[in-house]
Amino acid sequence: MEQNQRIIDTEQLQALFDIGQVINSIAQKQPLLEKVMDIATEAIRADRGFLMLKDESNGNLNVEVARNMSEGQADDIAKPSSSVINKVFKETKPLLLHNALTDPRFSGSESIILQKITAVTCVPLILKGVSIGVIYLDSAANRQEFTESTMNFIQAIANQAAIAIENARLLEELQYENRLLQSELQRTYGFPEIIGTSARMQEVFDIMRKILSSDISVLLQGESGTGKELVARAVHYNGHRKDKPFVAQFCGNLSESLLESELFGHKKGSFTGAISDKRGLFEIADGGTFFLDEIADISPTIQAKLLRVLQEGNFRRVGDTEDRHADIRIISATNKNLSSEVEGGNFREDLYYRLNVITITMPPLRERRSDIPVLVDHFLKKIAEKHNQKPKRISSEVMKTLAQYHWPGNVRELENTVERAVVLAGDNIISQSDLLIPQVEDSKTKTRNLKEQEKEIVLRTLEECEGNKTRTAEILGVSLRWLHYKLSEWNIGKNRGNQDS
Repeated sequence: MEQNQRIIDTEQLQALFDIGQVINSIAQKQPLLEKVMDIATEAIRADRGFLMLKDESNGNLNVEVARNMSEGQADDIAKPSSSVINKVFKETKPLLLHNALTDPRFSGSESIILQKITAVTCVPLILKGVSIGVIYLDSAANRQEFTESTMNFIQAIANQAAIAIENARLLEELQYENRLLQSELQRTYGFPEIIGTSARMQEVFDIMRKILSSDISVLLQGESGTGKELVARAVHYNGHRKDKPFVAQFCGNLSESLLESELFGHKKGSFTGAISDKRGLFEIADGGTFFLDEIADISPTIQAKLLRVLQEGNFRRVGDTEDRHADIRIISATNKNLSSEVEGGNFREDLYYRLNVITITMPPLRERRSDIPVLVDHFLKKIAEKHNQKPKRISSEVMKTLAQYHWPGNVRELENTVERAVVLAGDNIISQSDLLIPQVEDSKTKTRNLKEQEKEIVLRTLEECEGNKTRTAEILGVSLRWLHYKLSEWNIGKNRGNQDS
């Protein structure tokens, strides 16, 4: 007999070990409570049972999980047997009954009588010597399973469960606090991909947050280098399409035929050089987001086809007769005034309204100068991480110069300037001579003649580079695309600066 009891004890110890691994692998509170009740009910072959936890707000015990009964039935049992349950809860001692029908503590309980319950065990959930709840189990048929040994076994399960329940509760609290913190950080500092604490950038972030869960078309307006593509990517990767493709296409300076093939694809033999079928970017972006940069530059033919995509989601490959469908969100960008393009007859009005459901205007860097120190610090750290070095420091005098410069190339020019200064700096401190930007003139003159200064700087640099546009863009810290656009705006591209490299 003693040998059999030792075998049973050994089996129970192994079971406790296995149970401990199971319940400690469940991080969420409700699935954990469900599993605990499954294990306890099966271990003692109970017909029914429920688990109650203390409500910290009022101190009451509430049924959290019930097995083989509704929560209402559990309450019917808990109320007449409240003296038993409260005794177990308060005294932190388990209770075993072999005949609940004759026990005065269950006197008048219709559930006990109707269900012919004979055996009952109730054990406390104890954490650091204090009860946090109880596990109640009963049976009408398996009375022989309700023994001191099995009651102690259920108590051991309950002890492990109490720790796991507390860990799950703490984890849920941490997750909740983390969500609050992330929300507050995003509200204060914006999206992690985009740096900016100024009021102008907070306005941008507010609009971005409001459109994340929608599929409406977005038009991004602003000068080159203000971060329009960053915003497009942030909207995509923080929204519900984040697990689908993000596809970007620059529409400026591309021939109509080339852009059409890129966007919609083409059928084999549709034109010279079409040696095979080609999927277009709309097909590749299916389910995700399509970013069309410099949308104002597309031809009337492409405008008409893009309108159909926005209206119906349908398109055809070049040279094909078969309609194809793509579920995509369109985000477009331009550094031109698109409404003026519509008024001038250069852009379709119906397409404009389809694209311009929500407009986000990116402020130029000169209109959010308070962000410059934050951006400079970010770029210094980014460059240091890239080269596995300690970040270089920048003096207050240099920072003042950076804050006063008008930045025609905006954030992109600032980043290039900082990176160039890091390379040129002889020691760990960046000096004035490392910046390589024009001296800041009187603030009144700068404000009054900003466009003139921009044009003068660009043309002087272009002349010094003997018309080499690529070299000019590098020195100015702007994109070649931006330089082409400005020269075209000033009607200079045809007569001056014809070398691209």
